[in-house]
Amino acid sequence: MNIEDFRDYCLLKAGVTEETPFGPETLVFKVGGKVFALTDIDTFGSINLKCDPERAQELREQHDYVLPGYHMNKKHWNTVLIGTGATDQQLHEWIDHSYNLVHASLPRAIRATLSEQEQ
Repeated sequence: MNIEDFRDYCLLKAGVTEETPFGPETLVFKVGGKVFALTDIDTFGSINLKCDPERAQELREQHDYVLPGYHMNKKHWNTVLIGTGATDQQLHEWIDHSYNLVHASLPRAIRATLSEQEQ
């Protein structure tokens, strides 16, 4: 996966916006104003993704390219190293998981608005 594929995949999801709130080098994807994925624009060496805490730990134990979230809450975030073994299918699954976790945590009114935008 390259950065264009990553960006396109994230933007396919309902209600997703892209921003650079941490500076021009960090691309951040949000749903309902909450972050679900981010990466370095220049290097695209890794992706930070939100993850269920138990699953996050399991993934770190199973894959040497999944690390505790860099500059994030390590209980809830993983950093996935790009180009070191993660398949596109895994990355899509983990991006979906991150998006779904954040989407599910949004207030009902915001989720309803996003659902209307899908239609």
